[in-house]
Amino acid sequence: MKALIINCSPVKTGATAEIVRLVSERLSGKFDVKAVCIDDYDFSYCKGCRSCHATAECIQQDDVDLLMKEFEEADVIVSVSPSYWADIPGQFKAFIDRCTPWCNTHEPHKTIPSGKRGYSIALRTGPSMRECERIISSIEHFYGHLEIESSGHLGLCSIEYREQVEPRKQEIFDFCDSIS
Repeated sequence: MKALIINCSPVKTGATAEIVRLVSERLSGKFDVKAVCIDDYDFSYCKGCRSCHATAECIQQDDVDLLMKEFEEADVIVSVSPSYWADIPGQFKAFIDRCTPWCNTHEPHKTIPSGKRGYSIALRTGPSMRECERIISSIEHFYGHLEIESSGHLGLCSIEYREQVEPRKQEIFDFCDSIS
């Protein structure tokens, strides 16, 4: 089975990247793991033209299709997102917007193979879990429109820097152990 771990932050060396590394390490015993960073892909914003509502194809040709191929090949998807002003980073939101051809709210639409499970990890600098819940909600909403089963989530407060992840390592590993 394959697991896709996504760093939803454009920062490849921060706390989110460290969590992605730990998740990848922990899951590598049960899955063939691939970790990616949203910043590894080059794509434009949605133009709002809605032509994909009629054709199930985007008029733009860029790396959205490459990342969606990773979704297609994975059995498990773990999205790890920091808080950018109380929600997911703009780069990840732009990707989600561009996934409209796969959105199940219009016909025709593209599909990915069924039976996928999605997990979410949210982190934020402040102490309130409410912000993490909002991030998780955004990711789970996205999963729902791709018909990926939301199967678990973890919120991590008071993490701003990579060094602050280490004391939370066991909590992250315990969450990983629940991923199947």
